[in-house]
Amino acid sequence: MTRPRLFIAATGAANLASVLAMCDRAGVKAIVTDDPDALRDAERVLLPGVGSFGAAMAALDRSGLATVLRERASKKKPLMGICLGMQMAFCSSEEDEGIPGLGIIEGRVVKFRTALPLPQLGWNRVQPGASSSLVKPGWAYFANSYRADSIPSGYSVSSSSYGGEFCAAVEAREPGDDLPWLLLCQFHPELSGAWGLDLFCRWMGLDGRKADAPSISNTKQDAPPLFSSPRSTAARVIPCLDIKGGRVVKGVRFENLVDSGDPAELSLRYEREGADEIALLDISATIEERKTALDALKRVRAAVSIPISVGGGIKTVEDARRLLEAGADRVSVNSAAVRNPGLIPALAMRYGVQCVIAAIDAYSTSPGEWKVAIDAGRTKTGLDVRAWASACALAGAGEILLTSIDRDGTGLGYDLDLVSAVAEAAPIPLIASGGAAEPGHFLRGLEAGARAVLGAGVFHRSELSISDLKDYLARSGQEVRI
Repeated sequence: MTRPRLFIAATGAANLASVLAMCDRAGVKAIVTDDPDALRDAERVLLPGVGSFGAAMAALDRSGLATVLRERASKKKPLMGICLGMQMAFCSSEEDEGIPGLGIIEGRVVKFRTALPLPQLGWNRVQPGASSSLVKPGWAYFANSYRADSIPSGYSVSSSSYGGEFCAAVEAREPGDDLPWLLLCQFHPELSGAWGLDLFCRWMGLDGRKADAPSISNTKQDAPPLFSSPRSTAARVIPCLDIKGGRVVKGVRFENLVDSGDPAELSLRYEREGADEIALLDISATIEERKTALDALKRVRAAVSIPISVGGGIKTVEDARRLLEAGADRVSVNSAAVRNPGLIPALAMRYGVQCVIAAIDAYSTSPGEWKVAIDAGRTKTGLDVRAWASACALAGAGEILLTSIDRDGTGLGYDLDLVSAVAEAAPIPLIASGGAAEPGHFLRGLEAGARAVLGAGVFHRSELSISDLKDYLARSGQEVRI
C-alpha cells in the first residue's frame, strides 16, 4: 500500500525531527524541500516553524517558497502551519516590524500582554470553536511569546488561555468539502502526544492513527472547564535522564554514578506515566561518548511524542543544531554560557527564545546567598545566582533549569528559598531541580514559584511513579495534565 505523502517547507530554522517522527507514526511519507515547484504541485504542504518571524520569512522569500505558499492559499490547496508557521500566515508581526508575512489571513501577530512568564511553555487546554471539525478538546503543547491579534470572520477558531483567551488554532473549509483545506496551530501537534497525532491524522484525511502513540494518562481532557486555572499552563513534571556511555546514570551531588537503564525504554515508560517532557543531560567526557549520547537522543525521539530538552557540552550554535536535528526540541546551556556571554543571544536569534534553556547549578555560600558553579559543579565562579538568572533572561533564555548542588541526589527536597529567589529575579519560566524524593517536595517546589519540577533517581528506581505524583498534585490544587 502506498503511503500518503506530505511535503514540508524547509525554513532552515525548524526542528524537523519531531515532525518527521510524527509523520512516521502516522504512516505518512514526509518530504522536506525548498523547491518551489515541488510545493506548488504537492497535494498537501506543512509549514513548520521554530525561530524568529523575520529570519523565517527571509528564508522563505530567498527560496521562493513564500510566493508558492501564497499561490496555494489563493487556490485553497491543503496547508498546515505549526507555531511560527501559523504566525507567518498573517500579514505582519510585532516581533519583526516592517517584515511582511504571507498574508494568507488578514491580521497581525502581537506579543502576549500578560504578567505571566514569557514564553508560554508547556501544556495548555484547547477548546474547539463551534464549527471546528478537526480540533477536539484536549491538552496541547505550546512554546510561544506571540499570538494572533484577531481573526477575520469566516474562519473556525479554537481557543486557549494564557493571561486571557487567545487563538490556539484556525481552520478554513470550502463549501461542500469534507475537510478544511487550512489548519493553523499555535501549538505543536508533533509534541502533543496521542492527541496531537490524532489531529494530524484527521487533517491528512486518514482514518484514525496509523501507528501507535503511547497511550498515557492525560486523556481526562473534558472534565475541568477550559479556563479554570490562573496559571493557565499545567504544572509540568519532567524526568531527567543523565546519559553516559549511552546509558542512564544517577549519583549524589554529581558523583558516584550508578547505571539506571536504557534511555529510550525509560523515556517511553515515563511518557506512558504522563511525563510532560523528557530532559536528557549528556555528562560524557569524550568525543566518542558524545556520539553515543547523540545516538541515544535519536532513539528517544523515535520512542516518544512529547518534548525533549538536551543539555551538556553545548558550546556553539553548531552544537545546538546537531542536537536539534537529532531530535531535541530545546537545548540547555550552562558552563559555555558563563564563559561566552554571546552564546545565549546567538541561540535565541537562530532558534527563538523558547528553544533556549539556561541551566544554572547553584551552591549556597551563606543563608540566602548562592553562587554559580560550572563544569558539573567542579568550578566555583563567584557569580551571584539571582544576578546571573536575570542576565540570562535578558540575553534571550526562555527558561531556567535551576539545580541545587547541595540538594542533588540527597532526597531532602528542593532548596525552596533558592527557587523563590530565582523565580522572583527572572521573569521567565523556571524548572526546579535537585533533591526531590517524595510528592510533597514537588508540590512545595511549585508553590515556591517553579513552573515545572524535575526528578531523576526517585523515578528511575520506581520509588514514585509520575502518574501517582500528578494525581497527588491535582488533589493538592495544582493544574496538571492527567
